[in-house]
Amino acid sequence: MTSPLSAPKLAIAASNLTLTLGSGEAAVEILRGIDLTVQQGQTLALLGPSGSGKSSLMAVLSGLERASGGTLDVAGANFAALDEDALAAARRGRIGIVLQAFHLLPTMTALENVMTPMELAGMDDARPRAEAELTAVGLGHRLHHYPSQLSGGEQQRVAIARALAPRPALVFADEPTGNLDAATGSSIIDLLFGRRAEAGATLVIITHDASLAAQCERVVTLADGRIASDTAR
Repeated sequence: MTSPLSAPKLAIAASNLTLTLGSGEAAVEILRGIDLTVQQGQTLALLGPSGSGKSSLMAVLSGLERASGGTLDVAGANFAALDEDALAAARRGRIGIVLQAFHLLPTMTALENVMTPMELAGMDDARPRAEAELTAVGLGHRLHHYPSQLSGGEQQRVAIARALAPRPALVFADEPTGNLDAATGSSIIDLLFGRRAEAGATLVIITHDASLAAQCERVVTLADGRIASDTAR
């Protein structure tokens, strides 16, 4: 029998998680009772057809959206009990998010894009940490370039640096290679997995790419707002 001291730590613990948008006759059930636990340091792929609830589940797990019901503990915080402001505060430093559309601020340089979230979180070493992370992703020579001066692959590298620089315990990536060509996408995935491993972070990736899912330790498939399958590799 495993003792509590040797039991694996959980990065995510969700029970009967629901999400309903709208009200009355216009209400739409998006998530229909999700039970999911993810061990700290695990890599997990979320698969499923469009409309299955993948992005909504990531939004709830990352604190970008509040669940309608159920219990949810993420990176040591009780997300189910927090309001929107408290969720935003809980994300800082704990959670990194890499989105398909990059979401870089166009009026800020690469360095400023990576520094700003850390400054907002009150980290006093934001600049050296941002410089080090951008150098680690191969952009040490592009610190002072604006997003419009960077290629798609370079912008995604900035987004990865921004997500990982605070050394979060948990990283979410929503179709991180969706806007990139195959060669650039492959290098971005290698980079994301490599930097995650160095930080010891948990990684949850939403993808339609079976080959990318195969690189993860675990694959969870959603269908109609429910978990249809959960397979360890």
